[in-house]
Amino acid sequence: MDDTPPDQGPLPEEPAAAPASSVTSRRMLMLGAVGTSAVVAIRPAMAQATGSILNCQIPVPGPGDAGKYIASDGSLAPPSLLGPLLGYGPFPPPPRPFTGEEVHKAMYEGANLPGATYKSSQAYLAYIRKLKMGQSGYTCFLSVQNPRT
Repeated sequence: MDDTPPDQGPLPEEPAAAPASSVTSRRMLMLGAVGTSAVVAIRPAMAQATGSILNCQIPVPGPGDAGKYIASDGSLAPPSLLGPLLGYGPFPPPPRPFTGEEVHKAMYEGANLPGATYKSSQAYLAYIRKLKMGQSGYTCFLSVQNPRT
């Protein structure tokens, strides 16, 4: 038996090098196609992030401090009957957590938080501004501060 490969005819000629402008144009078209698909993939994620900012919740105070009141400076205080009656705090916790949208409107548009007077709203916002990593509502507060819209 013969181990030599059968003759396949003449080798094809190598294509001439394309001009630099056509290579650049081709590359730009490929990059454009990739870029378009990336934009299409990112847009829904940004829309979802915007939706989550509006729906996230910030409890005041957090679950670990339930039953405590909020002082005018945003610190936690023991319950007091005279403070809310006189309008100076400490203020009772709101009946439900605030949404990111409510906090955003209060911080950047000057609106009161729902169900709160001006002074209690300012106390709640001071508490929210003092949130630290690991506390309930911290991630939502960060989203409100840095909206991706």
